[in-house]
Amino acid sequence: MQQIARDTAAALGDVSNGRPFTPHLEVWKVQDKVFLIITEDDPDQQIITVKADPHYVDALRHEHDSITRGHYLDKQHWISVGPGPGVTKRLVEDLVQDSYDIVSGHHPEQRS
Repeated sequence: MQQIARDTAAALGDVSNGRPFTPHLEVWKVQDKVFLIITEDDPDQQIITVKADPHYVDALRHEHDSITRGHYLDKQHWISVGPGPGVTKRLVEDLVQDSYDIVSGHHPEQRS
């Protein structure tokens, strides 16, 4: 799951990544704004954290036990995703793309 998130993020335009906070958090940014965090400090807690529309956040959390309120960031706009039933490659790709779009201003709700 984490490699899918990395591959998806790397294919997007104008992104950078690094470990500015701790060696265990891989942070991906667009326009100097975080859109993806990959947590690697615990083999049993392999998660990604992405920004999402708050209405979609609630639906995702109800549909998937392995999707929770975001670690580290605003709990209303960020979700953490762990492996589990229904967490597919397509879902991970879509979540990373949506987060990128929201943060970069390409998401329909972010346009003025």
